Amino acid sequence: MDLLIQILVNGVLLGGLYAVMALGLALVWGVLNIVNLAHGAFIMLGAYLSWHLYTYLGIDPFLGLPITAVVMFAFGYAVQRGLLNLVVRAPMFNTLLITFGLEVVLTYLAQLAFSADFRTINPSYAGNSIQLGAVVLPLARLLAFAVAIVLTVAMWLFLLHTRLGRAIRATAQNLVAARLYGVEPRHLYAMTFGIGIGLAGAAGGLYGTVSQINPYIGATLTAKSFAIAIIGGLDNPLGVIVGGLFLGIIESLAVLYIGATFADVASFGVLVLVLIVRPSGLLGKTA
Repeated sequence: MDLLIQILVNGVLLGGLYAVMALGLALVWGVLNIVNLAHGAFIMLGAYLSWHLYTYLGIDPFLGLPITAVVMFAFGYAVQRGLLNLVVRAPMFNTLLITFGLEVVLTYLAQLAFSADFRTINPSYAGNSIQLGAVVLPLARLLAFAVAIVLTVAMWLFLLHTRLGRAIRATAQNLVAARLYGVEPRHLYAMTFGIGIGLAGAAGGLYGTVSQINPYIGATLTAKSFAIAIIGGLDNPLGVIVGGLFLGIIESLAVLYIGATFADVASFGVLVLVLIVRPSGLLGKTA
């Protein structure tokens, strides 16, 4: 029983990180109708930026998250205005091609810049843990989970209670009506994509504190983010939290009962089941 509880706790901690990884993809997909196949590559770049800040400037990875998020926001804004804005209303196949090409380019450039070696962010407290009875909570994973939940809830409040957030939601629901109320779509699209990439960069910084990074992790992280966005529902940021926690627990249980090799199989099997039973996601709106 103690082992099962430990596995469930590990799943919850992992799920919180998964949630913030998927939040940026869900935001961009829901507003711009772009399935960003380069999303994982942006997470990877955020992880390397956080690693660089810690390794060469001595900035704690958690304290450096605002820097990482701002830099990645600016990069995402520039990418959308200079590249993706050209195909934002094109058929989805076009956007899939261009974001896939972007993923390949970013991966190749990261390999040139950082090599294919695995990197880790190991602050002095990386090996510390908190003991609660029979349950061990690794401090780095606990901090990453807390920051991930704060970011996700803050994103939810931003969309509900700020002028920019309401404009983003209005554009996602009805572009024509948003134009009539004075919303300038190109700038709003770039802001939305920038926010999504800023979240991806922050998620990368968190990911780098709990796992090894290399230039090739992007494809796997994109797939997991896609699965979480579908499971939770695109129209509800809190649904992304539920989707992330759900996937994290499923993967942890799969590791315990059927082996680590089948963790991804189990998570994507759950995705297929959700698509069959509830296509709008666990907390998505039904038609």
